[in-house]
Amino acid sequence: MPTRLPTFYLSHGGGPWPYMTGEPRRRHAALEASLRALPALIARPEAILVVSGHWEEREFAVMAGASPPMVYDYYGFPEELYHIRYPAPGAPQLAGRAHALLRQSGLAAHLDEGRGFDHGTYSILAVAYPEADVPVIQVSLRSDYDPQAHLRLGRVLAPLREQGVLIIGSGSTYHNLRQFFRGERRRQDSAQFDGWLRETLESTPLERTARLLEWERAPAARAAHPQEDHLMPLHVAVGAAEQEPGRTVYRQDDFFGAITMSSHRFG
Repeated sequence: MPTRLPTFYLSHGGGPWPYMTGEPRRRHAALEASLRALPALIARPEAILVVSGHWEEREFAVMAGASPPMVYDYYGFPEELYHIRYPAPGAPQLAGRAHALLRQSGLAAHLDEGRGFDHGTYSILAVAYPEADVPVIQVSLRSDYDPQAHLRLGRVLAPLREQGVLIIGSGSTYHNLRQFFRGERRRQDSAQFDGWLRETLESTPLERTARLLEWERAPAARAAHPQEDHLMPLHVAVGAAEQEPGRTVYRQDDFFGAITMSSHRFG
């Protein structure tokens, strides 16, 4: 019988970094180590469900193809990085179960048989599961970024954990691209928001949910997330393990030289 798996909110780094060499890869060394360690912390999943900050729709969507293609959702990289493959199989039956859960709960949703893996998915799984032998599906964000709706999405998907499905929210705890590479405020803003986030995620479940619903009140919240596409996957991961404890599994205060970045586990 499958073991109920924890959920994770993972910072996924920049672009297709696991397929790169030299300094771009070295900048991700601490993140890479944390992702390589992940499989040893949990039972082997039957399948993986990723909610990525790089896929959003007007209503929730569920990847349903048997052999998902690749989405090269980045620009300015060498040509060879537009031909990489993460050849994990899809999971149409799991997609059907996830879609049914959403519809039964009253959440509008649709299946998408053409959607492929974006770098929010393969940048973490190429490291954590390099053999690509675990079936993978993605579920989209909803483009209104409603915190309550994304917590609810996690609650609705939670029963899949009992079936050996690993639920991952993939984003970044700091995602201000204007400041990311050389902004003067990135060190202070990312540290302030990350400190609030760690306190929030390691608090009691009731307080954690309440604080996440009002995340914009956090110190440097909008400086860290001018747009919350990379934060909402956290709400899904929390919603899927809402009554269970949270802890930090990766934290770095010099990502790209100055940014505080972290990843978290629930359950």
